[in-house]
Amino acid sequence: MSATKPEETPVVAPEPSQAEGLGGIVRAYLAKVRGGDVGALPAVLGLVVLVIAFSVLRPNTFTSELNVANLINQSAAITVIAMGLVFVLLLGEIDLSAGVAGGTAAAVMGVVMTNHHQGWFISVLACVAAGAVIGTGIGLLVSRLGIPSFVVTLAAFLGLQGVTLEIIGAGGTIPFENETIRSITDKNLPIWLGWTLAAVVVVGYAVVTYVRNARRRRAGLTNEPRLLWAIKSGALAVVVVLLVAYLSRERSLNPNFKSLKGVPNSLVVILVLLLVLSFVLGRTAWGRHVYAVGGNTEAARRAGINVLWIKLSCFILCSSIAAIGGLLLAARNHSVSNATGGGETLLYAVGAAVIGGTSLFGGKGKVADAVIGGTVIAVIANGMGLLNQEPGVVFIVTGLVLLVAASVDAISRRRAAASGRG
Repeated sequence: MSATKPEETPVVAPEPSQAEGLGGIVRAYLAKVRGGDVGALPAVLGLVVLVIAFSVLRPNTFTSELNVANLINQSAAITVIAMGLVFVLLLGEIDLSAGVAGGTAAAVMGVVMTNHHQGWFISVLACVAAGAVIGTGIGLLVSRLGIPSFVVTLAAFLGLQGVTLEIIGAGGTIPFENETIRSITDKNLPIWLGWTLAAVVVVGYAVVTYVRNARRRRAGLTNEPRLLWAIKSGALAVVVVLLVAYLSRERSLNPNFKSLKGVPNSLVVILVLLLVLSFVLGRTAWGRHVYAVGGNTEAARRAGINVLWIKLSCFILCSSIAAIGGLLLAARNHSVSNATGGGETLLYAVGAAVIGGTSLFGGKGKVADAVIGGTVIAVIANGMGLLNQEPGVVFIVTGLVLLVAASVDAISRRRAAASGRG
């Protein structure tokens, strides 16, 4: 007669947040970095180094309230265009026409608003619609005919400059006299509204991420330790409060004539786009399909994903967002010309997305990468300008930063593949 074995008590592993603490979080993050998952870390570190360097070299100008607000307005258009480019880059594609697409869309808006005397709402709709039409044409050629996106968008880059010339005329401009449009880059939020927005952002982030982690914990899925959630939420609160407090100070050189206080309206545009596009990319089936197509197109097709629609929709979205970037450029210049969106605008926008951490090989990146990268580029241009450096030096430095970012991307992908993460 065999003895009955005592019933074994199941062993429940403690939650990572309780078992590992801060040391465990640091070790886990370092393991991710060693495995090739560096994310936006290089861009953030680079941004910190640049800010410290320029603050030391030009302490009276670079860190002034006026210059911080100017940095936000200077980087707004490039950052917005880069946000749209993230979706195309996630597919492993490229859009060389995004900058001039924004300029063409802004020209359409100028004609509707100035020549046809329509209000700002109809004009903005016409602007975004023009961007969507451009993106549809590019997307159909890439997805349906299979023409490489490099060739299609290079042709669009040349052709759209001609379209803008036809709309505006050689050497001509269309003035933007609508106060609502111009206020996007010229004016600021009231102080109380800036602080309200700051509270909404901080509390909203904390609540949304906590609820998401709680749901994943209940479902037995991988989730973020509570301590890490608290650190992230606290860090965001510190950054947001310091930024809003700084921007709420008087920055006018002649406050008796005109007072300048508050968060720039252009920052609100960036924030709204960041929230909406991040939700679309990270919390919808369409966004998951974008990552899947960028990671492995054939596997995505076999899984039943409509690859052609995903590619087409990403190009439409890219050009539509570029149209908003063109609007910001025109609002800042109070006019649109045949040079709007041309020159280095597109190159800076692509550079912003890549510097921020979006992979040129597809399948890896976030909308927030564009914001980080756009800030890096704006800081370089602004800081070098305050140091009285020639434009050629600024281009060289920006190019080197972009090359370093692309090198980090390539190396991290190799390490990820070697460690089994890729």
